[in-house]
Amino acid sequence: MSDTPADYAIVTGASSGIGAATARALAATGFHVIAAARRIDRLKELAAENPNIHAFELDVTDQTSIDRFTEQIADLPIAILINNAGGAFDAATVQSSDPEIWKKSFDVNVVGSVRMVKAITPIMQKLGRGHIVIMSSTAGHVAYENGGSYVASKFAETSLARTLRLELNGQPIRITEIAPGMVKTDEFAMVRVGGDKERAAKVYEGVAEPLVAEDIAEAIRWSVTLPAHVNIDSLVIRPVAQAANHKVHRVI
Repeated sequence: MSDTPADYAIVTGASSGIGAATARALAATGFHVIAAARRIDRLKELAAENPNIHAFELDVTDQTSIDRFTEQIADLPIAILINNAGGAFDAATVQSSDPEIWKKSFDVNVVGSVRMVKAITPIMQKLGRGHIVIMSSTAGHVAYENGGSYVASKFAETSLARTLRLELNGQPIRITEIAPGMVKTDEFAMVRVGGDKERAAKVYEGVAEPLVAEDIAEAIRWSVTLPAHVNIDSLVIRPVAQAANHKVHRVI
């Protein structure tokens, strides 16, 4: 493994979905996992599952919250940062969209990751090794209709990963972009359509086996446990039923 089990891994957005699954996967591998999110009650439940998981309250859109968080973990051997906090907050056309949703999308998905990178990279540089994982999406590679705010923010995260890889070249810090396609989780589609259960269900209708959070968590676990000289630049992950963003086999 590139990083030893004594190392610590931060997972943002760890209170549900891919974040929670990633915290479980890394903890099971032997890492000490700092599970960070706003919903501390859920994090405490997650931490109760494994003594290697530690719950920390964090809002990546609030610099004061990040500063407080960083002060608490600054002396720990942080070798991995999983920038997972994010989401999609509408399914509107550009013309019908709310600019405030665009601002929220960028603040959570992009600026939140930038804040965390700025806070944690110096700890990795002091440690002498590190791995930053950016949770992008296939939406960050190919645009589609009615997803402008999310697509644009994910394109920005893809760009962030590529820029970091250039700027940190020559330092022992790896940069990986994880770009999932269709992943069925409890909250993602529900949040995007404002809690409309029927609309959320339509996203996965007829797809026998969409990806689940644990599939993405395993890909992250694999990426960060490869030998230190190996960097997975970008990993696109789709279910077999999804050939492209617009091409999904459905049995109805």
